[in-house]
Amino acid sequence: MPPLGPTLQQAEVADITLTVVAVLVTTFRLCIRMQQKRLGIDDAWVALGMIFDFLLLISDCLYLQDYERYPQSTRIALYYMIAQFFYGVVWSSRLSMLFTIVRLTIPGTFRRFLLCAIGTFGAIWALLFAQLWWICETQPDWKKQPHPQCDLGRRVAITQIITDVLADCFLIIAPFSLMYRVRLSKSQKVRILSVFSTSAITTIVSLTHAYYIFTGGGLKEVMAAIFEVSISLIVANLSVVVAFIFRLSSDDDLPSNPTPIITFGAQHRTRMAATRVVVETTTIVLEDLSESRLRSMKTSDDEVTLNNRERKQTKEWC
Repeated sequence: MPPLGPTLQQAEVADITLTVVAVLVTTFRLCIRMQQKRLGIDDAWVALGMIFDFLLLISDCLYLQDYERYPQSTRIALYYMIAQFFYGVVWSSRLSMLFTIVRLTIPGTFRRFLLCAIGTFGAIWALLFAQLWWICETQPDWKKQPHPQCDLGRRVAITQIITDVLADCFLIIAPFSLMYRVRLSKSQKVRILSVFSTSAITTIVSLTHAYYIFTGGGLKEVMAAIFEVSISLIVANLSVVVAFIFRLSSDDDLPSNPTPIITFGAQHRTRMAATRVVVETTTIVLEDLSESRLRSMKTSDDEVTLNNRERKQTKEWC
């Protein structure tokens, strides 16, 4: 009778394939951002997620293949590493998406609200990190199994369902709200819509994973976790990759009126400052023209006095 569910070899092949795809997409995104010289905090978080994903791949291969040759303590450590690296990839990807939305907003109340949401995401990650240790260490019987896997049970499944749904719903609602608050260019709208449409995919995959945790799915749970981390990392990169595929230039990201959004730096502010200098210089010239008739009607002594005053004003503007 054929085995129900995936085998160890199938899980390993799926892990390698999906991880390679996610890493290549992330590397492509980082190369685009480096070429544009626009690396930001969201790129740092997605790079951290890629590192976690690569470490997860190594841990999975050691855990799934020839695990009999390792001592029991190493098998237990590998399981803990897999579980924590999983959280690392998923929540680093979500934080990267959230920082992408922050980068698109102007300073104000909405941005402060998003920064509070970032702190909430970090607190949820810490909660899940601690909950895993708490549950697995309070029921140590699983550590005696030849292929140790902690029975996370309903509490972890319920916690993951609640946190995943709330986090993904926020990542959908926040870009939708942003479109009504900020005047955006074509490329920015493409990025926001990509985040809006693909977060739903992450929600579906994460709910599937939570279901297998709830039912004690074994290798099905492992496969669902592999799909979730890869999809989460790929989705986090789409906001940059989609814009590049549509060949939207970096200049198209800038709105017609200079506003301090999209990138970290002072490029837009420099342009605004240069504009003000031109206006102020023009004002000085107009003042000189309006006073020329008055100076021509006065004596030479008055001309000297006015010239001295004019020099002082010019120094003040400079």
